[in-house]
Amino acid sequence: MERFSHKKVALSGMIGNILEWYDFTLYGYLAVVLSKLFFPSENETVSLLASFGAFAVGFFFRPLGSVVLGYIGDKYGRKQALVVSIFLMAFPTFLIGLLPTYHDIGILAPVILVFLRILQGISTGGEYTTSVSFVVEHSPSDKRGFYGSINLLGAVIGIMFGSLMGAFLTSVFDKSDLESYGWRIGFLFGIVLAFVGVYLRKKAEETPIFLAIEEENKTKNPLLKTFIHHPKEFILSIIFSSLQGVAFFLLFVYMPTFYQKVLNLEPSKALFINSLAMFVLAIFIPVMANLSDKIGRKPVLLVSTFLYWTFGVFLFKFILTGQIENIIIGHIIFAIISSGFMAILPTFLIELFPADVRNTAFSVGYNTALGIFGGTVPIVATYLISKTQNPLTVAFYLSIVAFVVFITTLFIKETYKKPLY
Repeated sequence: MERFSHKKVALSGMIGNILEWYDFTLYGYLAVVLSKLFFPSENETVSLLASFGAFAVGFFFRPLGSVVLGYIGDKYGRKQALVVSIFLMAFPTFLIGLLPTYHDIGILAPVILVFLRILQGISTGGEYTTSVSFVVEHSPSDKRGFYGSINLLGAVIGIMFGSLMGAFLTSVFDKSDLESYGWRIGFLFGIVLAFVGVYLRKKAEETPIFLAIEEENKTKNPLLKTFIHHPKEFILSIIFSSLQGVAFFLLFVYMPTFYQKVLNLEPSKALFINSLAMFVLAIFIPVMANLSDKIGRKPVLLVSTFLYWTFGVFLFKFILTGQIENIIIGHIIFAIISSGFMAILPTFLIELFPADVRNTAFSVGYNTALGIFGGTVPIVATYLISKTQNPLTVAFYLSIVAFVVFITTLFIKETYKKPLY
């Protein structure tokens, strides 16, 4: 495959993840506003918990999306699954931007919102993992780590755009206008990215590895085959993805709310700090991924999980001083640590499974873990801080999960020279 073609494949994977994660996480960044509009309550914490509950619902349906889109990817091709996933994300997002609030139509408003979040969850359950399979299977064997990180880079850029959009909206509109109509702009804008993503993916070619699988060798039930023939690899995918869920959604999705509720920062300032941290994360992702292509996945995974485990609580204490420079430095250090784990994880998980079950096995394992550990982060963090009155409880949560993954990493085999088949 020519170098230019590799770039086109990487771009098609990236643009889809930009769209998916911009749309999916914009909700998280506007949770405080949406809680008042769709889940009104005299108790502000109850209202926010309900809003985060709707956020979590999307994650609970990720495993369903991973099964459905994973099957399409293993049976009919990675490309077909990717086109379907974009449509499943774009239209619900656009409809959220048009949705009447609780004040307008009563209980129907949160019911419809939850339904649209479910559709988004199904889409996200197949998008990221299928796009990783698509790009890695197209990539040169000595650059799989780098190309596998492109999709995560797209997700980070999408979330960064979501964060910047949230910061823009909370800066430009006063509280009244934001709650009246300003919040809708961010959701409606997502349709623009959808057209670009669909165009690129329809032009892309199917992966040579998938095309090499003979029709009679395509398994009728890739999930069952995974459970029977690859249970160890499947369990590993859940263990490693659990840290992805906790770290990513604690450090880069929940943190703006943490800054507002715990440190009393203005919404725009909280979102700009988070956007800066994600910008640093985006810079270091290809650096760490490229490093893993040279020295292996395992050394980088060991260092990053060790730092999460040992430095997590210390960095949160540093952030909790409340000084802006300390908050920024602490969040940026978290971003650098995160790059070492998050950039490598997708390619590492791809390398665990053979081609005939890869899309389904990777998707279901990854999304099961994110459904349990990722989507619940905002609601778990809000609950822990409310019950204990100690913001450090969320740091201990991160450290415990990181410790489990660090110990597991000690016993895994290196995968970066393993041939894909």
